[in-house]
Amino acid sequence: MSCCAPGAELCLHQVQNLNDEILLASRMVEDGLRQTDLSVPDIHCGACLQRIEAALSGLDRVVRARANLSTRRVAVVWRGDVPPQFMAALEALGYRAHLHDADAAGKDAVLSELLRALAVAGFAATNIMLLSASVWAGAEPPTRDLFHWISALIALPTLAYSGQFFFRSAWRSLKHGQTNMDVPISIGVLLTFGMSLYETLHHGPYAYFDAAVSLLFFLLVGRTLDHVMRERARQAVSGLARLAARGALVLQPDGTQTYVAMDEIEPGMTILLAAGERVPVNARVIKGTSELDHSFVSGESVPVQAKAGTELEAGILNLTGPLTIVATRTAANSFLADIMRMTEAAERGRASYRRIADRAARLYAPAVHALASLAFVGWMMVSGDPHRAITIAIAVLIITCPCALGLAVPMVHVVAAGRLFELGIMPKDGGALERLAEVDTAVFDKTGTLTLGRSQPTITGDTGADMLALAATIAMQSYHPYSQALATLGDPFRRVDLDAVAEHPGKGLEAHCGANVYRLGRPDWAIAGGRCRKGDQEATVAFAINGKGQTYFTFNDAMRDGAQKAVAELTKSGISAEILSGDKDCRVQDIAQQLGLPWISEAGPAEKIAHVSTLRQAGRKVLMVGDGLNDAPALTAANVSIAPASASDVGRNVADFVFLRDSLEAIPRAVEISRAAQSLVQQNFALAVIYNIVAVPFALLGLVTPIFAAIAMSLSSITVVANSLRLNSRLMRPGAPRSAPVSKATIAFGAGQ
Repeated sequence: MSCCAPGAELCLHQVQNLNDEILLASRMVEDGLRQTDLSVPDIHCGACLQRIEAALSGLDRVVRARANLSTRRVAVVWRGDVPPQFMAALEALGYRAHLHDADAAGKDAVLSELLRALAVAGFAATNIMLLSASVWAGAEPPTRDLFHWISALIALPTLAYSGQFFFRSAWRSLKHGQTNMDVPISIGVLLTFGMSLYETLHHGPYAYFDAAVSLLFFLLVGRTLDHVMRERARQAVSGLARLAARGALVLQPDGTQTYVAMDEIEPGMTILLAAGERVPVNARVIKGTSELDHSFVSGESVPVQAKAGTELEAGILNLTGPLTIVATRTAANSFLADIMRMTEAAERGRASYRRIADRAARLYAPAVHALASLAFVGWMMVSGDPHRAITIAIAVLIITCPCALGLAVPMVHVVAAGRLFELGIMPKDGGALERLAEVDTAVFDKTGTLTLGRSQPTITGDTGADMLALAATIAMQSYHPYSQALATLGDPFRRVDLDAVAEHPGKGLEAHCGANVYRLGRPDWAIAGGRCRKGDQEATVAFAINGKGQTYFTFNDAMRDGAQKAVAELTKSGISAEILSGDKDCRVQDIAQQLGLPWISEAGPAEKIAHVSTLRQAGRKVLMVGDGLNDAPALTAANVSIAPASASDVGRNVADFVFLRDSLEAIPRAVEISRAAQSLVQQNFALAVIYNIVAVPFALLGLVTPIFAAIAMSLSSITVVANSLRLNSRLMRPGAPRSAPVSKATIAFGAGQ
């Protein structure tokens, strides 16, 4: 006989199914430890992070828990074979949670909801205001009562639909004995509606439906703007997963070839890697020769030759020849996976930064509750009239409603984002604007950032159009960076038909056309006897016909436009700079000496993140500018980061800002705008504080009705908006300083190295 009811058995099955799903979705991170990533869409502030981490860390067998505000994810590390009940713990806190799906993509559902709620509140506020204007104009009592009832019928569904964002958040906090800024908002809106309904039922001369709906409208404007800015930071690590191949062609022991999914590749498997493919997992070459492009992984700007015994890291691009490699790690332990883990860890560290609005919110809600309670208790003691006491308490709640506070930050950030867009700079997050304004240290990567990351040929010898077209036609047959640069030379309409083209890894390309043999590659291979013409001995690539050198190409990584000016302006504003690169010391030193900067060379991803972390631990506020996969962890570990549009998908996704034009002058411009925006944010908070200091005493003394409190609140919001719009005129003012001086700093720039 069963000792549990059928419903209990079903519940046990559901729990077991959930545990199975969690086990399948988790991954081993250390001996005996698993990590499970959860999506928690209800995370919206720093207090949520602290609450969630404290609750989950207290569970049995949970080693640590880290929540991320920008991605709204929680990483739980636990031990054992049975998952702890962290889903139930989150539900008990009032947070919905589900297993994170890395492949899930789609439109922003929360933004769509906010926009619909904003549209409904705006439509309702406009219509109720029109009805209220008629009442204020002196409508007869029957007409006044009718307009009040119509207003109530409009306001009720509006509050139920548009107010859900604030009501849900407030209820979640109150249910757990806590408070946030949405609590006074919800109380004020509901009490205003309730008092207005009471007045309407008793044929009162005034109702305040317009005040309640207008409050929601202004608050939703601020909430929507803030959400838009925050959501731009949520794609920080998503590009990393797209870099990894879906699988690889594996050579089986019986000689057959099978395409194996990435998560099924095991150490010891033999993989066939074609030219033009990226290395899927860490591996070692056992057969073949080729040249490899390491720039994306390590910042090495010159292709590196690979042969039997060469160790390869996941993400390296195979350029010129097929290779047979043997896997030395699984995909979960590969170089790309390490980069992802370092980037996510750095992102969690950055998430500890508390925005100005978040810091203000912690103090605001208790102060508003105290004032409203004081007003109610005081007037009950003085007048003994509950109606009057409640009316004055509502006026206090409305006049202190944080509409201006809610608009103070996002409005400035949206105006600043518009100004940045005009200058070709794309911001991802309003919090990044605040961090950029505080920068006092900067670190640059080299390849792809300070330099263009593209090989620029200098041509000597025969530079005729026919000769260049012939060399370009041959170069088009290779993935080699030098070949790609040469393929753009000459007139595209002069391309030549060739009989055959073969690539010799580590040497170059050989083509045949009739009786002629063309070689494009290393001078000592292309030219008979390896003899260059006088003055062309330094050539990197030679083009020879029948063993006789014709045209010679020397390649350099050109300095990015505006690099020297950008460094000079940053230094002038009090920000010192250095170079942190993965390229060879001789190449880094050449750029560093041109710019007059200190440098660190041959730094891998781990060394880069360690250097940036050391600067931060020393109290520096670090700006990192970089573009490569190897820069991703350092970009995330810095206080704020910038990448060029030419950066890898990962670099662009991880960075807080992307500059779309080639010139590095975008960097001092972004710093200038962020500092101006920070100044206006502080002014907006000052205006909101002054408004409350002036207006609250009138409300406490009973001199302000709820409708006039709503008007005053609206005027304060309009003032904040108008002050925010001053950002454009402030930046365009003739003679305005490019950026305010700050304390001495160090800027970390990263490029492709």
